[in-house]
Amino acid sequence: MEENMYPYIRQQNGTKLLMVDDKPFIMLAGEVHNSNSSSVEYMEGVYDQADRLGMNTLLLPVSWELTEPEEGVFDFSLVDGLILQARRRGKKLGLLWFGAWKNAQCYYAPEWVKTDLVRFARAQVEKGKNFIRRKDFYEMPYTTLSYLCDATREADAKAFAALMAHIRSIDETENTVITVQVENETGLMGTARENSDHADELFYGRVPQEFADYMKAHTETMVPDVREAVENGAAGGSWSEVFGACAEELFSAYYVAGYVNAVAAAGKAEYPLPMTANCWLDKGEAPGKYPTGGPVSRVMEVWRYRAPEIDVIAPDIYVPDFLGMCDEYTRRENPLFIPECATHSYAGARQVYAVGHYHAMCYSPFGFEDIGKPFSATQSYLFGVDVTDPALKTPQDVEEYGWYSRALAEMMPLLCSKYGTGDLQAVSSERAAENTMLFGTFGFTAVTDSPMLSGKNGVCMVVKESEDTFYILINKAAIAYFSADADRPNVDVLSFEEGVFENGVWKAGRRLNGDEVVTLIFQEPTLLKIRLFAYL
Repeated sequence: MEENMYPYIRQQNGTKLLMVDDKPFIMLAGEVHNSNSSSVEYMEGVYDQADRLGMNTLLLPVSWELTEPEEGVFDFSLVDGLILQARRRGKKLGLLWFGAWKNAQCYYAPEWVKTDLVRFARAQVEKGKNFIRRKDFYEMPYTTLSYLCDATREADAKAFAALMAHIRSIDETENTVITVQVENETGLMGTARENSDHADELFYGRVPQEFADYMKAHTETMVPDVREAVENGAAGGSWSEVFGACAEELFSAYYVAGYVNAVAAAGKAEYPLPMTANCWLDKGEAPGKYPTGGPVSRVMEVWRYRAPEIDVIAPDIYVPDFLGMCDEYTRRENPLFIPECATHSYAGARQVYAVGHYHAMCYSPFGFEDIGKPFSATQSYLFGVDVTDPALKTPQDVEEYGWYSRALAEMMPLLCSKYGTGDLQAVSSERAAENTMLFGTFGFTAVTDSPMLSGKNGVCMVVKESEDTFYILINKAAIAYFSADADRPNVDVLSFEEGVFENGVWKAGRRLNGDEVVTLIFQEPTLLKIRLFAYL
């Protein structure tokens, strides 16, 4: 196999690009409901929806229980079916390994793991108990596998390695599978760390000195309270002595990340596809209210030290402050890779903004099969529809989302060539005040909060092709252009047209050099090309 013929990640202009067939690729994706990928037949209807939404990639769970139903006996028939189906339907796949963890529980572990509580220890939220009901969360039943159990880690890693070896055997010349997520929303609920005798022994013992030194040397990127705890802690000693009030959370992160890294390393030894780890956000809550130890921003430095085989940390974002979360997960040179997000009416605009502003590697609504449908009570709770913004209560329009995805896909070569540069920028109605985009001689101001506009989910993305030529993707927004050159303050339009990209080539539609040059208000998704001239 030639070097770099399998998918990989490349550095470009200070950002990271996913490369597929040695070409940049943006995952305009959708993650299916967890159980849907357990049936190839059921997935046919799911692909129909993906086509309507213009998606080029599907994120599909692959579970340990169906892959290794008996220890040492592997069944890859479902995996084969899913890969062949994706090829036939013209899609790429990001596979999600549901091994020891799914949403911080062991739902998808095989029967032979679940039933052997001696060999495959459960995490003890309360000392001596393998099962609890969470008093802080509606008496939810809770049990999960221990992140300290060597036997579980070794079995999980062995199964994942077998999966990756099999994928390589059937897909290395096709590149249908382009990324793999290792586990799902790892961590421990109900408490900040495990409370078994073994966990106590480790926690009250000494922190590995190399790790303590690493944390002391990397405080500049830490969130404030973790930084304070690390800076004020001892240079060595027990976890509490070194990390103070954050000790239990950092302890869990150290061992969870080490577990996930071991699984990822075993898989990469067989087939080194780009690998991600996703997280359930902490939302400012206390450890134990979210899966503690998972790769939330609070413990990113721990994961970077303990899980070097994980290429990207991927947040699952359902909170109203979507853009704030994107900021947090990109500020440490981590590319934006969103495997799960909400399907309300911001979904399409957020995809455009994720690409145009954050230069995202992946954007993927969860349960995209339901896009356009009224929200269930569960979805309403998950998406936070009780907030005042009506756009968060409204399902995403299917046709609008599909238009965005197809436009971005056709523009992909141009967009990717601008990743990591100031030649690709965007404005979102969710940050209406940050509405100016500068591109050397010229600039643009996009207004998304005017009473003349039909909705609150406006977006505008501008791509600079050359010094005087720009492409504009816009919806529910008004845009104005200006000269940023003080010596040439006046500006005229040389040409203004709407159109589309086909196979990466611009195809002009209507010429808009009439009244449209003055009233640049767009109520529907529109793609434009404009050439400007600055003069004294």
